[in-house]
Amino acid sequence: MTLSRRDFLRLAGLVASGVATSACAPVYNKLAGDFQNPANVSSVGFPELSRLTFGPRGEDRARVAEIGLNAWIEEQLAPEAIDDAPADWRLRRFPSLNMDANEIFEMGNKLFDDLDVTPPINELRQATLTCQVYSRRQLYEVMAEFWSDHFNISVNKGICWFLKTVDDRETIRKHALGNFRDLLWASAHSPAMLVYLDNQVNYASHPNENYAREIMELHTLGVGGGYTQRDVMELARCFTGWTVKEHFWYGDFTFNPDFHDTGVKEVLGLTIQPNGQSEAEQVIETLATHPSTARFVATKLARRFIADEPPEEIVERAATAFAETDGDIKAVLRVILFEGLAYARPKFKRPVNFITSSLRALNAQTDAGQNIVDTLARMGQLPFGWPTPDGYPDRAAPWSGNLMPRWQFAMALARNEINGTQINLTELTNADSPSRLIDHFSSLLIGVQLPATKRDELAAALQEAGATDGDLPPVIVAGLAASPAFQWR
Repeated sequence: MTLSRRDFLRLAGLVASGVATSACAPVYNKLAGDFQNPANVSSVGFPELSRLTFGPRGEDRARVAEIGLNAWIEEQLAPEAIDDAPADWRLRRFPSLNMDANEIFEMGNKLFDDLDVTPPINELRQATLTCQVYSRRQLYEVMAEFWSDHFNISVNKGICWFLKTVDDRETIRKHALGNFRDLLWASAHSPAMLVYLDNQVNYASHPNENYAREIMELHTLGVGGGYTQRDVMELARCFTGWTVKEHFWYGDFTFNPDFHDTGVKEVLGLTIQPNGQSEAEQVIETLATHPSTARFVATKLARRFIADEPPEEIVERAATAFAETDGDIKAVLRVILFEGLAYARPKFKRPVNFITSSLRALNAQTDAGQNIVDTLARMGQLPFGWPTPDGYPDRAAPWSGNLMPRWQFAMALARNEINGTQINLTELTNADSPSRLIDHFSSLLIGVQLPATKRDELAAALQEAGATDGDLPPVIVAGLAASPAFQWR
């Protein structure tokens, strides 16, 4: 490359500004309210895949072109039938993924009672990013991320540094496309969740309401879902004694009757007779199928896949599907995806989507290692690092004000300056002119080509500015990835 870093940034900025005023037009029109009639919106294409994956790869686009979007979605709803060798092989370097809690704790247990909590946390983060970039089961990975936000647990809270890996495997991933009742049940019995929301210190003598409140406010009914402060206090009494083993089988769930409140409770109009562990389980069954839960979960799923403010009629239909199937997640998704995608409006990419879509579109080879993780931290979305139980935000506003790390990542990626991550732009195209290079990479990254006039003006400007043939691919890629068009999906 003959360009100085300063000239590279200047030329990439030229590309980015050019893309902002042309390729973004469809996105901006939708944002401005120029909402297309669903009957006129193609059901097949780049925008839909951008919503259903961590960024469309060429193979995804080819498969959709071959069998159609609906058939592709049905394939994705049966992830066990998809050969996922590209991800499976890469996951073999993370042994803690298949360990029990006690084994993972020992992984960080050093001499003289010293602890190094970073190995299992780093493995979980790298493994998650590896799946998001390489797995062919993309919709499953999107749902795993969704439930990780819904049942958020920060690895920085107490002993969650080694419990979260088990929660991710046995709760989130095991039930990501299963039944909501089973998912909620597993989460409620998850030692990581009990520690994160302080239920291991919920005693009859001094109840802790934290988990009882969040399971109703954030996991099931939602704010305004029909519960009161008294319901929270009574449910907290039901959960007394739900805790985590401390010595043998360290980190496993256990019920300790010595800590349990043995009185009668009243929760959501139910009279709960004294019966130990099963008292809270009786309430969990009620919460899992409550009409407010159906609506709350349907709204959040519609927000993730359709729009920050999803159409009311789609939410209603999805909530009905939830109620009629007793919380079958696939049934709810079929409503949202088959009936709702036509109403999809642009969503601002969260940092993870920005990075993974860059890597996937450019067929990057990455170890998903510390450099990628550190970049996500600078962007504000360190995996499993959100401190509060509401999970990472799913609306544009919290993310759209921190763009500098995205531009820096785009430049570094295009110039192969990220340790552990490489792209080969020569292998991606045999285009022999600046205009064809712009066509190729704009189609790859933002799903459309620039208008011919704009493209040719841009190509001429790059050449006049002194970019050689060797400079053009990374300049164009960096500019496109930093452009406003690429920030949306």
